[in-house]
Amino acid sequence: MKHLIVLLLLGALSGALAHTEVTVLAPLAGAAVAAPAAVSLRFSEPVNLRFSMFRVMKLPAGQTPEAAAKAALALKAGAPQLLTLGTVPRGMAAQLRLPVKPRLAPGAYLIAWSVLSDDGHPVVGHQVFQVR
Repeated sequence: MKHLIVLLLLGALSGALAHTEVTVLAPLAGAAVAAPAAVSLRFSEPVNLRFSMFRVMKLPAGQTPEAAAKAALALKAGAPQLLTLGTVPRGMAAQLRLPVKPRLAPGAYLIAWSVLSDDGHPVVGHQVFQVR
């Protein structure tokens, strides 16, 4: 019985410690698509958009996606390399649609994000897609 209680407590604790993750991202990682009008992200739980960053940019030639994501997140909003249009809304949201500049040229593009999860922990990630 003791073991069952410990297992139940550990299961509940691990769920409470789980961080937010991206559950759906469009375009999909590695997908080759026509130039999208927007990129979309859906999270496993609402994130605080006020303390989050989202970046879409062309993947620089010769740069790894990891290095490009780090550089993208260091850019200020409105930097010329960034391809998103408008501003990110404030508040809490579990999904987000980011319009991008029209007629993206063929090539590799990076989506990078840094969000503040509901438990206060930052969650950083990135994904690459291709425009054909």
